[in-house]
Amino acid sequence: MFELTVTPRFYETDAFGHVNNTVVTGWFETARSPLFELFNTEGNKPAELPLILARIEVDFVGQIYYGSDVLLRTGIERLGNSSFVVLHQAWQNGKLVARGKAVQVHFEHDKQASSPIPVAFRQVLEQHLGALPEEKSL
Repeated sequence: MFELTVTPRFYETDAFGHVNNTVVTGWFETARSPLFELFNTEGNKPAELPLILARIEVDFVGQIYYGSDVLLRTGIERLGNSSFVVLHQAWQNGKLVARGKAVQVHFEHDKQASSPIPVAFRQVLEQHLGALPEEKSL
């Protein structure tokens, strides 16, 4: 599991005074950065990483407000042959406020096709397999 704390910025709020729903998908993408780094063994440019995003989903289970940090948790739910499902949670003031999933696909850009996740990457991803805690404190 990976954790990252973000501080909501004023411009990320909407007319209702809470963080706009479009912001959360960006936070979750930022929270996947450690996973991107796992696949960047040769100092590749981002466009050369052997990953593409196939799907994202977000459930908003509480309102997120400006003025309090948000803890993001990231883990791996499932590993397939050429894809894996990333789990996300967002916590503010001890409450789960959003959860989501992202499907990442191991991808060969030159062939424009998915390919099996290499064993070395699979072994690292397996270390992060499992459900995320349903409580803020571990």
